[in-house]
Amino acid sequence: MLQVCLNGSREPGSHPALPLSPQRLAADAAALAELGVAHFHLHPRDVVGRESLAGPEVATAVAVVRAAVPRAELGVTTAAWVEPDPRRRADLVRGWSGLSTGRPDVASVNVHEDGWLDVAGALHAAGVGLELGVFHERAARALVEAGLPAGTRRVLAEIRPAGTAEEAAAVLRLLEPLGAPVLLHGEDDSTWPVLELAARLGLDTRVGLEDTLRNPDGAVTRDNAELVTHAQRALRAHAAG
Repeated sequence: MLQVCLNGSREPGSHPALPLSPQRLAADAAALAELGVAHFHLHPRDVVGRESLAGPEVATAVAVVRAAVPRAELGVTTAAWVEPDPRRRADLVRGWSGLSTGRPDVASVNVHEDGWLDVAGALHAAGVGLELGVFHERAARALVEAGLPAGTRRVLAEIRPAGTAEEAAAVLRLLEPLGAPVLLHGEDDSTWPVLELAARLGLDTRVGLEDTLRNPDGAVTRDNAELVTHAQRALRAHAAG
């Protein structure tokens, strides 16, 4: 599975093709669906472009994108940098239960953040699946100790920009006892090496303007579609042996 992270926490203006509004997100998703993409991760924004966990912003972004790609899995973030207060963060996501067509299918929860278990429980209560973000070995150990919360769809093994294949392997070894599906991906400089590693290991992975603004050759990418084209080429090459 190739997930596409459409925008992330990138600042407005950081790339000409960065989709921030619901309409831009939907247009990108529709174009990528034509390439076979069926899993999207997005960061809803308010009217001035700030990330938001508030119900109206989440509902609008998800509903507009869902209208464009009705059969796709749509995920959002619950990152602490969006709402630092863990109690407030859990309260916000608990309120997503009434969002109807604007309710995301899944949401990512970073295991190293304060209150992550409460946020995970609130998401499950709201009928939203969990993607558990594991950024390093310490977080992997914490997750193994806590066990998988109810509603877990997959674990996101997220390798830092300067991360190595050895670091990725160490995190993956720690996650093995959980038996959960793992999506392995990098960020900025590690994006393409980690995607290649995921392809070699037969793991789910992701790409998009949240993770990198550059193609494998280092050139600034045109848009999400160009990143996906490069990723799919790499995945096909490894699948062919």
